[in-house]
Amino acid sequence: MAKIYTRTGDRGETGLFNGTRVPKSEARVDAYGEVDELNAVLGAARAAGVDGQIAETLAHLQRDLFALGARLADPKERIADRVARASLGSEDVTRLETWIDEFEKELPPLRRFIVPGGSAAGALLHLARTVCRRAERRIVALGPDAVDPVLIAYINRFSDLLFVLARVVNKRAGVAEAEW
Repeated sequence: MAKIYTRTGDRGETGLFNGTRVPKSEARVDAYGEVDELNAVLGAARAAGVDGQIAETLAHLQRDLFALGARLADPKERIADRVARASLGSEDVTRLETWIDEFEKELPPLRRFIVPGGSAAGALLHLARTVCRRAERRIVALGPDAVDPVLIAYINRFSDLLFVLARVVNKRAGVAEAEW
């Protein structure tokens, strides 16, 4: 059985998918670290208690985040060719837009800013949205030639979906939104 520790990072370096060793402080590592944090917050939101439809949606999003992290850890874009699970394309952006449109049908139109909070799961989804925006900033900071543009569109739409999901979760839980 393989051990969880490898000792290869004991000097502050990590390996990218192409075998390159880079400092753990490298911008690309920071970007996929933010994506990893986002995935963990989504797991916490699921654990806080959501209905089956939301749980299934979040599980799908978590799998997508593994693909996004893999793509970010692969500066030469070779993994997507080898591993279908690491692929994200324009159809995935469209899927997020479809989900946003469907979930928004349950909600009253926005008239003011929404104060993050509500139920435990709703509050965690609001937190996830802010982590997602931070991940987006880190990804964009890598530069226009460092990342497939569809990944930037994907993460941008992802945060929009998280906002809508937070509102839906709170509505389904019977928790009124606090407006600012």
